[in-house]
Amino acid sequence: MNKYELAVAVNGQLEADAKNAVLEKVRGLITRFGGTITSEDDWGRKRFAYEVHKVKEGYYVFIKFQAGPEAIAEIENRIRIVENVYRYLIVSDEKELSVKHEEEKSEPSTESPERDFTAEKASAPAEAPVADESTEEAATEA
Repeated sequence: MNKYELAVAVNGQLEADAKNAVLEKVRGLITRFGGTITSEDDWGRKRFAYEVHKVKEGYYVFIKFQAGPEAIAEIENRIRIVENVYRYLIVSDEKELSVKHEEEKSEPSTESPERDFTAEKASAPAEAPVADESTEEAATEA
């Protein structure tokens, strides 16, 4: 199970009960497709950067959850048609990915060691610079 974060912007003109009903539908979608919600952060009502469906404000909620990668496409397909959800975005939890990446770096490599090209360059003979033919002709004509 991977960790994800879902950002949801809900219509800001809704009453508290209607807003909670929309968020409950979103939570239900996550659990329906095998996800488990780990935390939820309600940012409250904020102004949009631009009008969305002639609405200037929305409720922002961030939901962290764990789910399989196949569940994300299904959740997105269903959220897209939930009424009063104006914007949404599901992203992988970056903290979890960076920890895994650091663990991979610290493991010893099973590949063959890299070659040291500096020693080969030092032992190779230096090549003489190649003169351009046009400069040679101009020197002979003068």
